[in-house]
Amino acid sequence: MERMWGELTVAFSRLSMFPFFDIAHYLVSVMTLRQQQGAISVAWQNPLASWFSAMLHCFGGGILSSFLLGEAPTKFLENNTNVLLASSIWYIVFYCPYDIVSECYCFLPVQLLAAGMKEVTRTWKIMGGIIHTSKNYTDSWMVLIVLGWARGAGGNVITGLEQLLKGAWKPETIKFLEMSYTVKITLVGSVLFTLQHIEKLPIEKHSLMFCYTFFIVVTKITMMLTKCHYSPLTPFEIILGRMLFGLRQPEASALLRSTLKSSFNGTSTNSKPYIDNVENKKKQNKKTE
Repeated sequence: MERMWGELTVAFSRLSMFPFFDIAHYLVSVMTLRQQQGAISVAWQNPLASWFSAMLHCFGGGILSSFLLGEAPTKFLENNTNVLLASSIWYIVFYCPYDIVSECYCFLPVQLLAAGMKEVTRTWKIMGGIIHTSKNYTDSWMVLIVLGWARGAGGNVITGLEQLLKGAWKPETIKFLEMSYTVKITLVGSVLFTLQHIEKLPIEKHSLMFCYTFFIVVTKITMMLTKCHYSPLTPFEIILGRMLFGLRQPEASALLRSTLKSSFNGTSTNSKPYIDNVENKKKQNKKTE
């Protein structure tokens, strides 16, 4: 049994992302762009701007990590094959007759397959960022974490630059200020792979790659099937917040119950309104005193 597990994880770690997994990543990224308000009109009025936005979505992690390492942000253009492949996906998504590609993508099994394959590429990006950074920063484990994080989730962060160029930038939408589940789970993965890389985590790399990828793929597909947009990490964040930052017991318990109830019902939850209500009650109590 142990031998079969080892062979499975090793074979998985040797998977090639090109071309099928890369195609899935580009397809999901470009479709995310297409679903934004006004993206279709921009594509018809200014194809160059639309293509530039698509490249930010497809190669955002590489662009951000190159910038942090002091390399040229245009380094991703060196890979002609991937750029041409991403450009081809962008073209057929926006300009295919009768929107055939978009209509096919609306089919749920296609979305699940593409999203799952895209999550697989996230693991390889995190690993690629850590390995590339370790060539110059051997003992700086914090740098490895940041660059692995940037390579894996940079597409979610650098799209703020796209909004800035469009003149529609909103500071409150910056992913570093309000981190999405994707950004959080990528940070967790970057920490785990960095610890394994510096030999502080007693697990084989291929086993860690398999387990982490399995978790993020299953979680992503489950969230899509249940139409649940809350972060599965929320209960752990609440518990840690109570332990480390003094969130009071009644507030933490109520917020945790609300989160778990929403997760079981397949609905999204937002802790901000509840916390705002708690703060308002505190202010009212102070005034009455």
